[in-house]
Amino acid sequence: MRGDGGARDGAGRVVVIGAGVGGLAAAARLAALGHRVTVLEAADAIGGKLGTYERDGYVFDTGPSLVTMPQVFEDLFDATGAPLADAVDLERLDVACRYTFPDGTGVDLPGRIEEIPAALDAALGAGTGEQWAAFTRDAAAIWDVAEQPFLRSPIGRGTLAAMSSDTANLTTIAPWLSLRAFGARRLHDPRLRAMLDRYATYTGSDPRRAPSALATVPYAEQAFGSWYVRGGLRALGAAIARRARDRGAEIRTGVRVASIEHDGARVTGVVTAGGERVAADVVVANADASQVYGELLAGAGARRRLRALRRATPSLAGFVLLLALEGLPASLRERAAHHRVLFPRDYDDEFDAVFGVGRYGRWHGGGGPRPVDDPTVYVTAPQDAAIVPGGSAGLTRGEGAWFVLVNAPRHDPARGADWDAPGLAEAYGRRILDVMARRGLDVRPYVRWVETRSPADLERSVLAPGGAIYGTSSNKSASAFLRPANRGPVRGLYLVGGSSHPGGGLPLVTLSAEITAGLIGPA
Repeated sequence: MRGDGGARDGAGRVVVIGAGVGGLAAAARLAALGHRVTVLEAADAIGGKLGTYERDGYVFDTGPSLVTMPQVFEDLFDATGAPLADAVDLERLDVACRYTFPDGTGVDLPGRIEEIPAALDAALGAGTGEQWAAFTRDAAAIWDVAEQPFLRSPIGRGTLAAMSSDTANLTTIAPWLSLRAFGARRLHDPRLRAMLDRYATYTGSDPRRAPSALATVPYAEQAFGSWYVRGGLRALGAAIARRARDRGAEIRTGVRVASIEHDGARVTGVVTAGGERVAADVVVANADASQVYGELLAGAGARRRLRALRRATPSLAGFVLLLALEGLPASLRERAAHHRVLFPRDYDDEFDAVFGVGRYGRWHGGGGPRPVDDPTVYVTAPQDAAIVPGGSAGLTRGEGAWFVLVNAPRHDPARGADWDAPGLAEAYGRRILDVMARRGLDVRPYVRWVETRSPADLERSVLAPGGAIYGTSSNKSASAFLRPANRGPVRGLYLVGGSSHPGGGLPLVTLSAEITAGLIGPA
């Protein structure tokens, strides 16, 4: 094997811990490079946070609900043997998202960037389109500066130092500004500022503290489009797994790794919870970095990395409702759109609540993080015959498999929200349905059943501590660029996935796999 520093030291035996999208993408790339790859997944199914729930003919994506930056997946499939178009059916959304604001106004934001200014002017008033266009130009400039060194390359403090020494780049990125402050230079309409604030939550962060560099998130979504995978996003995870297997990788589910073994100089393999030792020259951990350094890896290097992680602010979590609907009238189906966001009157209270600062609501009167009294509600309502009972006829009858998400504090009984408290999750789920109704999307009469997923459930199902599915937040100026490095503290150990560089979300975890495969190199 010639990667990992260039030394030839074995036959390229690679163990990937975890079959999330990052792990599967790494397995596919490394298998294509000639390594003998074994993926060990603790759950009984692949996909990680790209989960699926099926019941009574309803099918739900329980994690990401859209694909952005499709070129990242095209690169993955091209590099491993055949085009993406041969593997999944990607559909670009004409309306990326329907936003509804507390003053009763709203906008259907087009899925093509060149159409957005006119849509904003028509829905929110003359001049709003140019405000957003001016912001987008600023964000595009950051993208041009940051994409290659920060999203497609290994990261370290040296990268930041080099960027900081270039005055022009530093001025473009404006790291001294929060995302909200950066947007406020161009966005004078409070509704546009609310739209921008929401993008901080894509990294589990607070827009008042997250860095200006996160302006690239809405830019990328709008420049490259919002896409849906016919049959649900589970099809994308399945396609990556097929590609990995086609290139020779073995994927084993129901196998939990208990420890990563090393001899003090480099990794030697892993030991499973059942006591099996699987030898390896390289271990790629597609697991939360705090779990890798707190539970799986022993030694001083792991302890140093863990201390650094504990100094960071954990990301917010999510509270999910899976709504099986029947008999929806056409008026409600039309008002739903594929993606919809219902904004509250006080967005700051939401961030105060989930991060445990500022004012305190009535759900947890003692202070600290608590469920949001009046949350932003994100609804995904695909019009897809493959995910409802009866197929096309079911859609005609008004059946729907809706995914509803609100931001929530981490599950942390000692210092904040105890999502396992009797009755809390169920009561909060009913509250969210009431909030939706007040904001014009009342589906309560059409609910056949509802499945609730709290941050405590997420912690158990995807092994994200506290249900903080984005790992650490980007609530400090450099934190977006200083997630745990892909190269671990022991030779031969690598990290991929949402808690490591370059961050969370389907395209970024897939880029983490590309970066890591590049570090390891061919067998």
